[in-house]
Amino acid sequence: MDTIIAEATRGDRVESRHAGSAVVVDAAGRVVFALGDAERPTYPRSAVKSFLALPLVESGAAARLGLGDEELALACASHTGEPAHVAAASRMLTRAGRDAACLECGVHWPVDDGAARALAGTGQGPSALHNNCSGKHAGFICLACDRGQDSTGYIHPEHPIMREVTAALADVTGAPHGPDNRGIDGCSIPTYAIPLRALAHGFARFGSGVGLGAERARAAARLRAAVAAAPFMVGGTNRFDTVLMQALGPAVFSKMGAEGIMAAALPEQGLGIAVKCHDGAPRAAEVAMAALLIRFLGPENRDNMVLAGLTRHSMRNWNGMIVGEVRAAFA
Repeated sequence: MDTIIAEATRGDRVESRHAGSAVVVDAAGRVVFALGDAERPTYPRSAVKSFLALPLVESGAAARLGLGDEELALACASHTGEPAHVAAASRMLTRAGRDAACLECGVHWPVDDGAARALAGTGQGPSALHNNCSGKHAGFICLACDRGQDSTGYIHPEHPIMREVTAALADVTGAPHGPDNRGIDGCSIPTYAIPLRALAHGFARFGSGVGLGAERARAAARLRAAVAAAPFMVGGTNRFDTVLMQALGPAVFSKMGAEGIMAAALPEQGLGIAVKCHDGAPRAAEVAMAALLIRFLGPENRDNMVLAGLTRHSMRNWNGMIVGEVRAAFA
């Protein structure tokens, strides 16, 4: 039976409930907390972008191309298409001697309303640089160019770059990634359905380095440091991941994915957390993740007011009146 992980209230009544699963795993793979079915295969979607960026760093390509904190954070990002994000994606491609025409992620308007209105006000349309996955794709192109490979078709599972980053996913999560569990993500690269427990285990290993090879552990630490230094790049204005990591710094590495996926690493505790809302609602996954962070973070972060505020989302009507809230359904 599905477990309720979040609920929405109106007045003094619960109006809606969100079912889902959540699991906390240590770096050795031991489950320390679980709600619902942690073995249910789930597409992690964009939650694993940092794992996909590991070969870019551990190969030395990022250093040779002069990619700094902002660019590396963008390689892990689901960004809102604001000017700083677009500029960083463009810089990454320029360092590789390429431009936006090489991106195979598709085109959409900036996710951020202000950025979309500003762009429309110029009379221009969006480009692939505005795609929320452009940093990840620019990272793939950088890796291909550094290796002297043709980046054309890098989105396909048989391309050498995609084979390399898929192997990193399998290594970090300990779960098979093959044709039998493969789908196509919104940005056209493969995505693989794995147990939610494996996703949490991967984040525990990514955060602690335990169970990873020496070079991979160093690459994970470099990516965590980049995101801690430039959290705006990994999300954007008012995005959960950005707000959380601006408040908590390197204590948490958090990454959302489409369809109600949230994952986080707690490096100091050696823990990984994964949440899936079965109806795909990000509002439920976010409050559930915040509640788990309060439970498992050390006391110096547990009382953070920003984190506490993320456990409940006020709901307002068109007159700005607070009519209810979204909250975690477990203490």
